[in-house]
Order: sequence, then structure tokens, then C-alpha cells
Amino acid sequence: MDLFITYLWRDPHLFFSVAVLVILSICTHEFMHAWVAHKAGDDTAAQNGHLTFNPLKQMGIFSLVLFCFFGLAWGRVPVNPQNLRGKYAPALVAFAGPFSNIVLSQFFLLLTYVCFKAQWGNEFTINMLLYGSHLNIVLFLLNMLPVPGFDGYAIICNLFPKFLRDSSEAARGAVFLLIMLLFIFFNKLFELARIITAFELVVLQWLTE
Repeated sequence: MDLFITYLWRDPHLFFSVAVLVILSICTHEFMHAWVAHKAGDDTAAQNGHLTFNPLKQMGIFSLVLFCFFGLAWGRVPVNPQNLRGKYAPALVAFAGPFSNIVLSQFFLLLTYVCFKAQWGNEFTINMLLYGSHLNIVLFLLNMLPVPGFDGYAIICNLFPKFLRDSSEAARGAVFLLIMLLFIFFNKLFELARIITAFELVVLQWLTE
């Protein structure tokens, strides 16, 4: 498999288009964590400058460098659950990020459909918009995994505290293995995203006939 950085000279248009979509999607995800946390009573992220779309703040230089070379990236927002108001506030904060990815996926899908029907833009533009939809579905699926370090785990632990008490050290130690498996089957998630968007496009076509 080619390193992502090779596209910088092989196809710079593709390199920068993908970079914009990935960085926008991750920064939106992290911004929503910070914004919902701020609204729910915890200003830790706000005080640390995370109410922004600046990738240097939301992702960090190490994540950005790894993305440029290997196509792998992440973001992180500091949240103090003790400051949050409401029993289920931690779950809402955790879900805010993945929810933003669902919204972005639908936004890109709608743009794809409109551009295709109105014959706006070229094939590359439409493919990139469709990739934006696929990407955000994959980010949603990844982040909703009930694995430590992912939003899905934080949601389950808030909604079902017994899950956290019963999680053994052995289960926590399996996180590394699960992440490795994710990388191996990462393309399968994109295949699933393509199936989902294809179905949604059929529904859009049916609704607008």
C-alpha cells in the first residue's frame, strides 16, 4: 500500500482535497465535543482553546504529520466529567462528536446528489463530495465502538456504569489488538459506507421523482 505522502507529487489535487475533507471532519468532531461540554458546564476544553476549527489545536502537530505521511489522524479534546451538569451529560458530550460526523455525511451526500442532478462540477468534484460522505460514516462507526479511547465506550460507561465496573484489565489490554484489527479491516468500513450512501442516494432519487 502506497504512503499517503506519495500523492503529494503524484496527484497533488487529490492529496489536498482529501486532506481538507479529513481535517475538516476531525476538527468539526472535536469542536462539537468542546462546544457541548461547554454548554453542559465544563469549560476545560474552552479554556484550553478548543472552541476552534484550528487543526493545530484540535489535532496537534504529531497527528497532522502522521496524517500527511500515512493518512492516519486523530483529535483530542480535554473534558472533566466532574464539571458536567446532568446525569447523562458525559454521554451527550461523547456523542456530540460522532453525531457531527453523521450530519457532515448527510451534508456531503446531499451536495453530491444536487451536483450530479444539476450537472455542476466535474467527476472529480462529485467523487470528492461522495468521499466526504463515506469518510464521515466511517468516522461515526469507528468512534461509536465500545472500546476504551473511543466515544462509544464513554457513552456506554455513562449510560451503564456497571459496564465500567465489570470491565477487566484483560479486556482493557485487548484494546491494542482491536485497534490493529481495525487497521486491517479499515477498507471494509469504507465498503460498508459505500453501501449505506448508495442506499441513501436511491432513497433521494425516489423522493425527488
